[in-house]
Amino acid sequence: MIEAIIDTLEIIPRGLVFVGLGLIVLVIAKLARDIITPYRIDDEVANKKNLAVAVRLSGYFIGVILVFLGALYQPLASIAVDGLGFDREYAEDVLRVFLYSLAGIAALNLVRIFMNRLILYRFDIEKEVVEGQNVGSGAAEFGMYVATGLLIAGAVSGEGGGPDTAAAFFGMGLVLLVLFALFYQLTTSFDIHSEIESNNTAVGIAFGGNLIAIGLVAFKAVFGDFAGWVEGVAAFLTFGVIGFALLYVMRVLLDKLLLPTVSTSNAIAAERNMGVAFIESAVVIGSAMILFLAI
Repeated sequence: MIEAIIDTLEIIPRGLVFVGLGLIVLVIAKLARDIITPYRIDDEVANKKNLAVAVRLSGYFIGVILVFLGALYQPLASIAVDGLGFDREYAEDVLRVFLYSLAGIAALNLVRIFMNRLILYRFDIEKEVVEGQNVGSGAAEFGMYVATGLLIAGAVSGEGGGPDTAAAFFGMGLVLLVLFALFYQLTTSFDIHSEIESNNTAVGIAFGGNLIAIGLVAFKAVFGDFAGWVEGVAAFLTFGVIGFALLYVMRVLLDKLLLPTVSTSNAIAAERNMGVAFIESAVVIGSAMILFLAI
């Protein structure tokens, strides 16, 4: 099998191979979604114009590609080139990226159950998104998929680890997301469950943005080569604490410095101001990106 893959890859530029592989992964991800979903996704999006389903699906696709990119990230030395063609090691890299992507698709589809049971557990997300066309719920799920994709991407990137380390850090990342959801609830003046259930799109957008931000922090903690369990767990816990504090401080500063005449919580919860929700999401995600690049 490897020899057949090598023969095919030798006549195709490396970049195009991975572009094509990424497209194949997306098609498989959509087929997997169609199989496990009790409703017809295409009908909901095209005929019923269900924006909530479209938003949820968009987050799922982004999460899949993030996993793909995480699996693709390797030092250049691991992709050997022989003249104009590629050797066996390159073919094995392509196969490895594909297999990690399939595992990521399975994990992302399990996340929907995880989110419904542990994060937004006071209502049925599936019912809200499909029957209620609740865009706020779809936006929260969008953030969850992107955050999960970042977790998996960080866990599978680099060298020195394997499926066991990827699974361990992914599990720790999910625990971090649950704890952050509780932290977010405790540090806001409104109940995210009741607001999202009552079709408050602004709260769903803000919550989803914060999930993406903490996902970026977790991605930073596990991204790159695996240097050992002690170093890896210590870095993860350190960045987790920093991330919680940073995102909370940035939400406070949003009120004090960036929108001094606006009460962010009141605008998002009472006024359902989606513009303020997008600004909050941009601020916390931007802060997480600065943390990623600066440390």
